[in-house]
Amino acid sequence: MDGFEDTSCLVVGGAGFVGSNLCRALLARGADKVVAVDNLLSAEAENLPGGAKLIKGSITDDKVLAKIADEYDYVFHLATYHGNQSSMHDPLADHENNTYTTLKLCEHIKRFKNVKKVVYSSAGCTVAEKTFDQARATQEDAPVSLWLDSPYQISKIIGELYFNYYFSRHGLPAVKARFQNVYGPGEVLGAGKWRGTPATVWRNVTPTFIYRAIKGMPLRLENGGIATRDFIFVEDIVEGLLACALSGEPGEVYNLASGRETSIRELAETIVDLAGTNAPLKVAPARAWDCSGKRFGSTQKAEKELGFSAKVPLRDGLARTIAWTRDNLSFIESCMARHKKYMPGGDFS
Repeated sequence: MDGFEDTSCLVVGGAGFVGSNLCRALLARGADKVVAVDNLLSAEAENLPGGAKLIKGSITDDKVLAKIADEYDYVFHLATYHGNQSSMHDPLADHENNTYTTLKLCEHIKRFKNVKKVVYSSAGCTVAEKTFDQARATQEDAPVSLWLDSPYQISKIIGELYFNYYFSRHGLPAVKARFQNVYGPGEVLGAGKWRGTPATVWRNVTPTFIYRAIKGMPLRLENGGIATRDFIFVEDIVEGLLACALSGEPGEVYNLASGRETSIRELAETIVDLAGTNAPLKVAPARAWDCSGKRFGSTQKAEKELGFSAKVPLRDGLARTIAWTRDNLSFIESCMARHKKYMPGGDFS
């Protein structure tokens, strides 16, 4: 995708999984300047590609904000407090790193004259129907429940509301991108600092299943793995973010989704098959907090208005992610090991 030659881009949360892949793509497309802001709470500086500059710290810190001048063509806001379970364990930390980050960034850049587009990473789970029956593709205009599952989901939708306000009141050219379940190379188990629960290490389901399959460890299937999700490869999500920046209409929201529904059991079975191991599947109780059991995103609006559609089939993306995990196993395990003293029993079983 062209359109970023000689541009200046700011990526808040740029050392994270998606952020680092985005920084790499921006540089590959000719961006003259790529600056990442990241407090490394759930990321590693090693993720950043050469050519990207890191400002270490939180976007909520006025000293960090003072370093961000009106010189950027595009701003991508990907900073987050990683995951539902961490947010339930510490809602105040979620607020600090999910909600407050958005408000501070908006206040700082609301009068910027040079920015062409601000792209915010929201979450499809905030508007997904709460069901374990047959799922329907979640549309962008789906109603938002007043009974969300976690502080993380609350923070993400509040972020959308803030960007709506700053667009309508100050003309901030913001576009919201609702992520589905992103997976792929660069997601490091245990990246960053201990955040109070084993979810610090066992993050999203895909990298957890891949690591455990490679090691021959049990893959845990809550509620028998009947839940479904829309899995989208990280290269596709990056293309979607770039499309939002170039073609997204300010004030609008777009699903970045594959449009395909996959059960957690099917995901586990596919990963074990591709990994070529005998890792067992272990049925576990349902997660009491998770009410949006089956969901996937509609792709129609993004296809029509952005020209975006996900390209990488799940099986191909999983094979590439398994290969990357094997190639980077020592780095991943060094990140995991830093949290070992906090884990129940002192191990990762």
